[in-house]
Amino acid sequence: MTSADVIETPSGKGAADENFPVGSWLLPKKLRPHVARYYRFARAIDDIADNPELAPDDKVERLNAMADAVSGGQIRHDPGFETASRMYDSLTATNITARHCTDLVDAFRQDAVQGRYANWDELIGYCLRSAAPVGRYLLDLHGEDQRNYRYSDALCNALQVINHLQDCADDYRELDRVYLPGDWLDDCGIDVTELDKSRSSAALRAVLDRCLDATRGLMEEADELPKRLKSRHLAMESAVIVNLAHKLVAELSARDPLAERVVLTKPQLAVCTLSGILREFFRRRGA
Repeated sequence: MTSADVIETPSGKGAADENFPVGSWLLPKKLRPHVARYYRFARAIDDIADNPELAPDDKVERLNAMADAVSGGQIRHDPGFETASRMYDSLTATNITARHCTDLVDAFRQDAVQGRYANWDELIGYCLRSAAPVGRYLLDLHGEDQRNYRYSDALCNALQVINHLQDCADDYRELDRVYLPGDWLDDCGIDVTELDKSRSSAALRAVLDRCLDATRGLMEEADELPKRLKSRHLAMESAVIVNLAHKLVAELSARDPLAERVVLTKPQLAVCTLSGILREFFRRRGA
């Protein structure tokens, strides 16, 4: 295995590159450092899995070491494991399970060796480890009822699919990964090479729309999340993210992710943010 001091392979990406707020000012100030540590850990293992210069076996070995470190293994004291060690300290201080980290590691190990998904259920199975742990971690950090996992899972899984659709061409070209259900491609008589074109064909558009329809189904459940949270801060943050997800689904329905990078403009971001905050604020005042 490579020496521990070069275990991580930073891509340079940060919270500012994400579609959705990460530990924003809406969250309680005392919890933001813990959220930042969780994001930093997730970013570090994601960068390992996405590094095109690493062989799959090397990625898996590095990710295994990160999982061991964040779970409290002695390796966390080795040079180069500071990110995992700080995350372990945060989990210990907040009495939160390491599973919200190790599930992410498991998903990124899968990314290292698997680049295709046979159907929607298989894709959601991946999302339940690559995205849902983030929402579950935030709920636990805020002391929320774990019965609300179902709503945060729906939101996080929807966000992951949205991200996959935004990046579908780049994921295929740069990483040879395709997160479109294989049976839906088959139903439309096409294969993954459609993703190497400059614009979506009618058949690929049908597959993208089918993914978006399924994502709308997830969002119907995700809409319940802000209403069910005790924390006003987390509820407002969730309401904003729900708004952003709905808007991105609408944009992806109207625009072609092969022809352009589908992201929200600053005015769209501002409207989604303000409307989410105000809706939740007034809902709680009237409750």
